[in-house]
Amino acid sequence: MLKQSIIELYDEYTHSGLPRRHFLERLAQLAGGTTAALALLPVLENNYAMAQVVAEQDVRLTTGTIEIPTPNGPIQAYVAKPKNTGKLPAVIVIHENRGLNPHIMDVARRAAVEGYLALAPDALSRTGGTPSDQDQARSLIRELDMGVTQQDYLSSVSFAKNHSDSSGRVGCVGFCWGGGMANQLAVHSTDLSCSVSFYGSQASAEDVPKMKIPLMLHYAGLDERINKGIPEFINALTVNAAPFTMHMYPGVNHAFHNDTNGARFDQDSANLAWQRTVAFWNHYLKI
Repeated sequence: MLKQSIIELYDEYTHSGLPRRHFLERLAQLAGGTTAALALLPVLENNYAMAQVVAEQDVRLTTGTIEIPTPNGPIQAYVAKPKNTGKLPAVIVIHENRGLNPHIMDVARRAAVEGYLALAPDALSRTGGTPSDQDQARSLIRELDMGVTQQDYLSSVSFAKNHSDSSGRVGCVGFCWGGGMANQLAVHSTDLSCSVSFYGSQASAEDVPKMKIPLMLHYAGLDERINKGIPEFINALTVNAAPFTMHMYPGVNHAFHNDTNGARFDQDSANLAWQRTVAFWNHYLKI
């Protein structure tokens, strides 16, 4: 098992502007040398070859890429839905700060096999789409105009609501960077029926009164960076009688749901969180 200090260093690297050279220098100090540090990288970094819980060719599904119109021009999205069905509730799947990668596409397929029209927009559409290089993707995410990006996701919710295959009820789920975006959609979208956030940054206390839809919040017990914002957020939700359910998963790290990350993935917590998420969607969207 990796030392917690190494996992925390990697979290700092992936969520800040820490240069890769400095990250590797500090990793070498913690690991006991450059060779040991380089040996840890495959464990710390995502391996998208593992992103196959539901295969792209699953015979139950139809998958593909579509364009979603927005006020700032079209963006691309991955779509997955069950074959030979009528109108379905829709789910917007919001990626981490690595963009629309094979793992998030797999999560969209997982939602589809549960009976949902799943759309996963690519926030990096206007930069040519998500690159395969994870560091480049993170850098591009940091450079996004968040006002424009938020509008892209609001447009995606409206698009899903009015899609020809949609029942008109739309939920969302976001992870990490996407978890923060899921909270913002709960503040600003009038077309969203419910929202699920995995270890995402919280909405401000001033915005909480605008959150009228049911929320499900998943947090990792060891995620000190994100968890600092929980008390103020939960207090504001409680004071404003906002409908929410919060789950804390003890002893696990940020990104515990991401099964392509060997260092942080926790299967038991990931499975439980996903089961809770699907049950939440079923309750609020399949009505």
